Amino acid sequence: MREALSKRAISSVYRLLRKHGVSQRQIAAMTGQSQSEVSEILKGRQVMAYDVLTRISDGLGVPRGYMGLAYDEATAIRVVGAADGQQAEEDESVKRRRFLAHAAQVTMGAAVFGQDSGTWTANPARTPAPGRIGMTDVRQVEAATRALRALDYQYGGGFCRDAVVAQLSWGQQMLESNGTEIVKNRLFVALADLHSLAGWTSFDTGLMDSARGHFANALDLAKQGENHPLVANVLYRMGRVYLHQNAADDALKLFQLGQIAAQESGSELAVAVLCANEAWAYALMGNETQATKLLNRSKDEFSRADVDKAESWVKFFNETDVYAMIGTVHTVLAQEVSASHTKFAIPALTKAVESYTDDMARSKTFMLGALATNHLLDGDIDQGARVGGKALDCAEGIKSARVRDRLKPLQVEAEQRRNNPDARDLADRLHAFFAA
Repeated sequence: MREALSKRAISSVYRLLRKHGVSQRQIAAMTGQSQSEVSEILKGRQVMAYDVLTRISDGLGVPRGYMGLAYDEATAIRVVGAADGQQAEEDESVKRRRFLAHAAQVTMGAAVFGQDSGTWTANPARTPAPGRIGMTDVRQVEAATRALRALDYQYGGGFCRDAVVAQLSWGQQMLESNGTEIVKNRLFVALADLHSLAGWTSFDTGLMDSARGHFANALDLAKQGENHPLVANVLYRMGRVYLHQNAADDALKLFQLGQIAAQESGSELAVAVLCANEAWAYALMGNETQATKLLNRSKDEFSRADVDKAESWVKFFNETDVYAMIGTVHTVLAQEVSASHTKFAIPALTKAVESYTDDMARSKTFMLGALATNHLLDGDIDQGARVGGKALDCAEGIKSARVRDRLKPLQVEAEQRRNNPDARDLADRLHAFFAA
């Protein structure tokens, strides 16, 4: 049993319990799981999530150290996020539908902080809150969010997520403080943006349930602050989570809800962002016509937008990002529909890569990986290998689970061309990167 626990081989743990007369029903009762979940684990399903492992450990009365889970409760909450513990065993498609329903309620005008909002509410913070807040307190939250977002862009969510959650833990308390209506409305928006960043950094580090909870809170607060552009931005970001999970249909629904908020805000830039991501969703669904149509609309909306006067959370979408989205959509179409799309993807991605500065290292890595993939699809293996090497060079200093996932298509294309020495070297280097 000690050996099975040290390897976190929960299937073996449960089988040993069954061998000694412990029923599936008893295991389920002790660990807080359903009998069907216990049955699946007995059949070989792996348990990876930290919060589920700790629940099993505590339920069975096993010292956490036996399983290498030596976090205390406060650390566990900070690392995993309260939402992970609540939802970890729920089916992912159910979670997506549940969030989509919540997003629709918020976007279409349902009351916020109502009966259902408690599901998404983070654990109460312990740091004492000021009795009365002013605009200076809110500006501190906004400044911290800007600084932490810059770290996320440059080094990845793994570098700053804990700091974001800690800042949120302190900032969330100010909702109970006294202040003028103007101050409180701006606080709603500031905390919504901070929750959105917490969701994004959670997503970037692979904590999907935590991301969903933070984005849901961000939606409620943005709606309470009557900030339509931020509602649109949160929906865009959650849609990106679903794109990452290859749930293009669910992502598209969120982007379409985001369009409602974006158009209510009158922000051409927000509309451009949503159109570009709808195009990405349609590309993943193999719908070339709709993808191209929405990509063109995104470019048109961007050309009319006044970037200098745009809300701070949509200013990231500049000319470089337009090229990046054009390249990304055509890369997907090159993989899903026809390799002829490389002729559109390569020049757009090249411009994006050339324009990204060092403070956007993660985005640059994504685009280098996509550019290398297109060169391989286009038959230019030497160039593909060179660009792929640059992508790996950039990836080494970034703490982001998404970087690995976004480089997987490049690995697939490199592996298929192993008869070429350059492609083989790239495939071997990618293999070492994923194994590290």
